[in-house]
Amino acid sequence: MSDSQLPPISVADVQRSVTAELDRIAPVIDSLGEAFARSGFELALVGGPVRDAMLGRPHNDLDFTTSARPEQTEKILRAWGEALWDMGRDFGTIGTRKGPWQVEVTTYRSEAYDPDSRKPAVAYGDSLADDLVRRDFTVNAMAVRLGGADGKAREVVDLYGGVVDLATRVLRTPGTPEASFSDDPLRMMRAARFAAQLGFTVAPEVVAAMTDMAERISIISAERVRDELVKLICAPYPRQGLQLLVDTGLADLVLPELAALRMERDEHNRHKDVYEHTLTVLEQSIDQESRLGGGPDFVSRFAALMHDVGKPRTRKFHDDGTVSFHHHDVVGGKMTRKRMKQLRFSKDEIEAVAKLVDLHLRFHGYGDGDWTDSAVRRYVRDAGDQLERLHVLTRADCTTRNRRKADRLARTYDALEARIERISEEEELAALRPALDGNQIMELLDIPAGREVGAAYKFLMELRLDEGVLSEDEAGKRLLDWWAERPPA
Repeated sequence: MSDSQLPPISVADVQRSVTAELDRIAPVIDSLGEAFARSGFELALVGGPVRDAMLGRPHNDLDFTTSARPEQTEKILRAWGEALWDMGRDFGTIGTRKGPWQVEVTTYRSEAYDPDSRKPAVAYGDSLADDLVRRDFTVNAMAVRLGGADGKAREVVDLYGGVVDLATRVLRTPGTPEASFSDDPLRMMRAARFAAQLGFTVAPEVVAAMTDMAERISIISAERVRDELVKLICAPYPRQGLQLLVDTGLADLVLPELAALRMERDEHNRHKDVYEHTLTVLEQSIDQESRLGGGPDFVSRFAALMHDVGKPRTRKFHDDGTVSFHHHDVVGGKMTRKRMKQLRFSKDEIEAVAKLVDLHLRFHGYGDGDWTDSAVRRYVRDAGDQLERLHVLTRADCTTRNRRKADRLARTYDALEARIERISEEEELAALRPALDGNQIMELLDIPAGREVGAAYKFLMELRLDEGVLSEDEAGKRLLDWWAERPPA
């Protein structure tokens, strides 16, 4: 979705939204504000909850900032809340839960990175103003000051024009972007993430600082980079965030495979723009997420983003004017595994995404539906638990502007899915396995557990794929024939 499709918000609408949200969360903010005021401390609702309240986006996870030190905050929250946690104590944060509300309270603070450090140095601040100036963007540097004699005083604090920036959908920093990104280089990625989440335009001076300071992202841990990337990709408008990463050079450092897709167009324009194709596939994949149960599906989206990353390494120009990318699926799968390992993704996530990249071209061998039932079974077997996502990716990978070709591909894939459904109903493809298990194989062949049992199981699996469901008796006869005819070890 382009910026022009997201019109500005009137300041009056912003004011109405924040008033309605503050009334909704009054049971929390009023009583907590009163509790801190009674103990002689300031308290303010701050950051994302304030921003989202102004956008009319309700939250039950609330962030506060206070003049109290962590040990004082802990004492107040222990009396006020129902459960307490202090994993963020080193950063001045104490958390609690009360009913449906999750609350985190952080001491006024400032933090900065030195050029060689991966961890911020935390220093406590003395005022709300000092705390707000250290925040990443003006729309996150607004607060609602709480607490009074009756606990109901609510004063909106906007020192850096956050309301106007939010209304005009612009992302700026409270101070200079250079100072903000020096304090925490991850904020450069957060700029791209917020552009993707909110559909905001990033101010030109912020883009310029991101471009000039992109190398600073190298001091940030892979885990923090990964988490921002996941949030960006799962946002409503990921194209905006990804384009910003590429245009500023950040992608060269955190996801170079994406940046590499901007291959030079050859003078005869003999192949499609792989970078634009990839972003379109991502968006078309998102359009089909309802098939996966609804909501953002990171594995499906990241597979769409990575499915063609093998093309730059496999591109070859031929004398007849054609361009080929032979085995880019295999190369891309290996590249995907390597990048996701470097970003510290889990083994399950890595294998799920890489499998989809490996298999994304498989359907194109289907032709006009001339696969045998055996080939269909193998397609299902190889996709395994990623079959539904493979359906999504394969359909999304059609970006041709030729309507007739697109319709033909869609009809052909409809036919393949119908065949899979029919064969599944007949043969229980979801539980694709031979008629005999390992114990039965050992008993029938009178052999101990070992390599020969694995070979026999593989033979029966190939038989199952080729011929469909066999009875145990028939499978046993075929196994004995194979065993008698096998070459000597």
